[in-house]
Amino acid sequence: MTNGLGIEVRSFLSALAVGLTILAYIPYLKGIKSGKVQPHVFSWIIWGLTTCIVFFAQLVGKGGIGTVPIAISGFTTLLVALYAYQKRGEIKITKSDWFFFVLAISSLPFWFYFSSPLAAVIVLSFADSLGFIPTIRKGYGLPHSEPLGFYIIFLFRNALVILALAEWNLTTTLFPGSAGLACLVFVLVVKYRQNKI
Repeated sequence: MTNGLGIEVRSFLSALAVGLTILAYIPYLKGIKSGKVQPHVFSWIIWGLTTCIVFFAQLVGKGGIGTVPIAISGFTTLLVALYAYQKRGEIKITKSDWFFFVLAISSLPFWFYFSSPLAAVIVLSFADSLGFIPTIRKGYGLPHSEPLGFYIIFLFRNALVILALAEWNLTTTLFPGSAGLACLVFVLVVKYRQNKI
């Protein structure tokens, strides 16, 4: 379905989503540098890979200007993973972490086999959502190790991304929708644990 919003509005929403992306990452990176934030490195690698692949799938799905925040987010997410690794963030990797990683990588053969970017987006959205499990596990055990504001910003950023897409279809909206929902679940779990401690 074609987005009824004009190109000017979609461009503004996309720019706003990019601004929120940058706004979220700056304090997050500062938190990693100071040691207050200790991200799960493997989750960030999975999220970076899935986000970059989804960007290309969204381009094929005619996402238009709304794909720009996803591209920037994918690149920045991989930088966070690298920086977190250098600063010795959480690097305990379990068998389930490897499963999520292999699942994310397997999306490319799905895309080529089915000749459909939607097949890749379904696998990637599933992998990205499952990629939250190590971070949720860490957030549950160490509820003050992640800044909740970061995930709240990304919840709103994903809503803006959906609004900025030129075409609304499963290929373009599934990933930002499921990522926003995962952010919401993470925030609720960590807030619950913070209140209990």
